[in-house]
Amino acid sequence: MSAFVDARTLAAGTVLKPDIAIVGGGPAGISLALALAATKLDILLLESGSMNLDPAVQDMYAGSQSGDDYASLDAGRLRTLGGGTNHWGGWCRPLDASDFEKRDWVPHSGWPFPRTALDPYYPRAQALVEAGPWIYDQGDRLASAKAPMLPLGHGGLYTSWFQFSKMRGDVLPTRFGVRYEADIKAAATIKPLLNANVTAIRLTPDARRVDRLDVATLTGLRFTVKPRHVVLAAGGMENARLLLASNDVMKAGVGNQNDMVGRFFGDNPIPRDVATLVVFSGKRGPYYGNNLNMGNGAIMRAVFAPTAAFARSRHIMGSLTTMEHPVELDETGKAAVITAAIALGVDASNARAFSVGCGMELMPDPDRRLTLTGEKDALGLPRLKLHMRVTDDDFARYRLTLAELGRQLLASGAGLLRLNCSHREEWLKNMDWGHHHLGTVRMHSNPKQGVVDGDGKVHGLANLHVAGSAVFPTYGASNPTLNLLALTLRLADHLKRIAA
Repeated sequence: MSAFVDARTLAAGTVLKPDIAIVGGGPAGISLALALAATKLDILLLESGSMNLDPAVQDMYAGSQSGDDYASLDAGRLRTLGGGTNHWGGWCRPLDASDFEKRDWVPHSGWPFPRTALDPYYPRAQALVEAGPWIYDQGDRLASAKAPMLPLGHGGLYTSWFQFSKMRGDVLPTRFGVRYEADIKAAATIKPLLNANVTAIRLTPDARRVDRLDVATLTGLRFTVKPRHVVLAAGGMENARLLLASNDVMKAGVGNQNDMVGRFFGDNPIPRDVATLVVFSGKRGPYYGNNLNMGNGAIMRAVFAPTAAFARSRHIMGSLTTMEHPVELDETGKAAVITAAIALGVDASNARAFSVGCGMELMPDPDRRLTLTGEKDALGLPRLKLHMRVTDDDFARYRLTLAELGRQLLASGAGLLRLNCSHREEWLKNMDWGHHHLGTVRMHSNPKQGVVDGDGKVHGLANLHVAGSAVFPTYGASNPTLNLLALTLRLADHLKRIAA
């Protein structure tokens, strides 16, 4: 049985020589370590934080930004064991098959493989997040047995489903550091090292391999890791920072010979109150506005999603539209309900209105990016600067989706939709973010268009891989955790083949 080791207790100048060093103890790092635990490989899991959040450690995430308003760089991620799962909402949904495709209207789109390459790994990812049985495609049947579904006329949107991570005792959601602490300790091949901050990736002089990692603690201790293979699993921002800051051999940074590291930063914007949805009958199914226990171990919630055919025909991006809290209609809204009900010949005397929100997919943008600044953190690493940009076209595409939802509601006689946002300022006023840090170490078979290949290996380097949502070439609208875990499990199988 392994014990968690505090790096601050090591002797100065220690040299560790594992088969695989995993940098980052979040969901990707923990899942990768556990997936490799049954092999004969020695796994070193390096976590910057500890079991509890330390403000001094968390401060190393601080950075600056320009462009459109975005959350502070240290607000959406946690530098502690379990990473972002210590504050995630537990939303799980697989990416759509169309998310992996080359979309003619989406520059830089297309994954190196189809979704079928991840299908064998989704069940294991589902088990890791403890989201119950895999029934995403059965939500309609299960929900309609409890209450009528909100009908939509034939068209471009359909009812899709999220499932939710659930820990024991129905506590939402699963925190990986807590849930898998015992599993890590029980794995004889995993050595978990806490309070261990990687400060540099040192390459061989020919820039073909990683030679070693420089590691430090906030107490001033410094030591070295000389692994056969390295996997960066430190998140979409920190992975990019480590690559860019490690510039002693490759002057632009590791893997950055084509100026791609840090570009294409993505997140899922979550604009609130973008529309008002009126249900004429006043009966909203419980699964539209709440997380509903289906009675079989699955907690689900309904959303409205565009079909792949509609996306192709209207050149829109992905989105998942949610019904939120009840709202009161103003006089104009009440008049619109009466007028529509008369025209449709339906009874709207019990009509109720609800706020509409959304998780959106942004268009890939190489100028939405992370760069290094002259400011340094406590260990001497340059801090990050994010240039954030959401274009008017991003909002205009989603407005087309909302308009189609409104048309389908009217076509079915179920309700109507009033769009609340038409100008950029209105969209940005009530903006939240998913804190899904995506795309900064993007995957592409062509090294001029991506940092890693289809196996997550950094182009030109034989023994450096990247795990997590940083490698997503496009983002989808689904929350990334389930998907990055499936991708990580696929990486584990690749590492078993090359590192054995």
